[in-house]
Amino acid sequence: MTHSADPHAPLLQSLRERLSTGQLYTNDSERAFYSADLFTRGERCAAAVAPASTAETQALVGACVELGYAVVPRGGGLTYVGGYTPPGERSVVFDMRQMNRILSICPEDMYVQVEAGVTWKQIHEALAPHGLRLPFLGTFSGAGATVGGGLSNGALFFGSARYGTAAELVMGIEAVTATGERLLTGQMAVMKCGKPAYRTFGPDLSGLLVHDSGALGIKTAATLRVIHQPDCNGFASFGFAHHADAIAALSEIGRRDLSEEAYVMDPQKTRDALTTSGLASDIRTLWRVIREETSLLRGLQAGLKLGLSGRRFANQPLHSLHLTCSARSRRGLQDDLARVAAIAHSYNGINLPDSIPRAARASLFPPLEGIVGPAGERWVALNAKVAHSDGVALYDRAEAVIQRHADQLQQHGIQVSRLLAVLSNHSFSYEPVLHWKDSWLPMHHQAPQVQQGHLKEPGDNPEARALAHQVRAELIEVFSEMGAASNQIGRTYPYLSALHPESGKLLRQLKRTLDPHGLMNPGVLELY
Repeated sequence: MTHSADPHAPLLQSLRERLSTGQLYTNDSERAFYSADLFTRGERCAAAVAPASTAETQALVGACVELGYAVVPRGGGLTYVGGYTPPGERSVVFDMRQMNRILSICPEDMYVQVEAGVTWKQIHEALAPHGLRLPFLGTFSGAGATVGGGLSNGALFFGSARYGTAAELVMGIEAVTATGERLLTGQMAVMKCGKPAYRTFGPDLSGLLVHDSGALGIKTAATLRVIHQPDCNGFASFGFAHHADAIAALSEIGRRDLSEEAYVMDPQKTRDALTTSGLASDIRTLWRVIREETSLLRGLQAGLKLGLSGRRFANQPLHSLHLTCSARSRRGLQDDLARVAAIAHSYNGINLPDSIPRAARASLFPPLEGIVGPAGERWVALNAKVAHSDGVALYDRAEAVIQRHADQLQQHGIQVSRLLAVLSNHSFSYEPVLHWKDSWLPMHHQAPQVQQGHLKEPGDNPEARALAHQVRAELIEVFSEMGAASNQIGRTYPYLSALHPESGKLLRQLKRTLDPHGLMNPGVLELY
């Protein structure tokens, strides 16, 4: 094809003219990479760009919108809900990872300002020398997941039982809208403001840009609140024969704000967590556990405990509850640990070694090996958030869907694991994950063990893939019927259609104001 015959030639020329230090990606393999997430392929994008500044982002957005191309924001790319899969060929994916500077750390005023492409791991490492951390520390994939992606898609996990999701960190956001304008929220929206001390001066404009899946603009920077690192951390694990008891204990601990992380693994997930790592990984984790303790003696004791407990209970069919507690003093920590133990025991829980939560905190942001399973499996997770009192009902209704397909799932080699968690003191989260062997998408090839040649790509498995799609759709229908919320919405979960008409009308009007031509990530949240 000659250059003149390329239907995207005017776009590419316009993008090149506006690039200064950013990057433009146009070859077939690059376009394929940017057009798929961890579960599905979108339409092949016309190009991808990686802007290096807010001004460059504004210029590139202007070039796309002027020629009628959709703008598709992308963070670390570690999602599976179609949030950045292009809705059509006339799309340009904006890879924001080149905007990865930590702009300022202010211990006196307790905030950090970062560009949107910064990872949770970067922030954690930058704050540590100051004795500071984020309240919500980051996600499992925090070595690659970005702040912009996390704010768009409801990042959660480490610290979430006490401090909630990434949304609760935000003091202000800088974003570029489809009109090419730079939008500031929080106190930084005030013309004479020099320091962001308060989020909600007037209507909370920051909230409009949080969990929006990139429908309202491209996040380019954010101001996040920080806290002092707790002086003491402790861990506990308990086993339950019945899921209802595990859920009851999990929710009660969440309601009482006794831990920073509180999560339940089903028996299969517990076995996987204890048996998938190798000797080298075990040794690295053991050393981190020892190093994490402030006292050498306590560190050696903790390391010995981890090394001895390991996989002893991996084959016991228990729902395992895992907790990370933090306090200002060891006495306060011991009191919290005693309280969580009393709650767990009151719901028929038995003590288990605390290997899993201890190792998780010791290896807070590991390499992104989890992109694929230990044998090269693909996976897709779902999530639903409800009130504590609806937790068991949600679990039972979702499990009925899974059991209805049990024979088919077994026939096609699809395994299902579950992760239950609490967010702040008021929300219960249910996350089933489907695992199966299948050919990989471009992102799967980025896993470190794949890059190193340690895993072979499985063969194409369209039947299992189709079943995974079907079961996922039926689970989402259950979530929707219960009015459950989901933190990663993308193009997967119904949102606009789930709202009361008045709320939906307001959202559509806001979309038209910020995106008059419907070109900012069209289709996410069911907005066009």
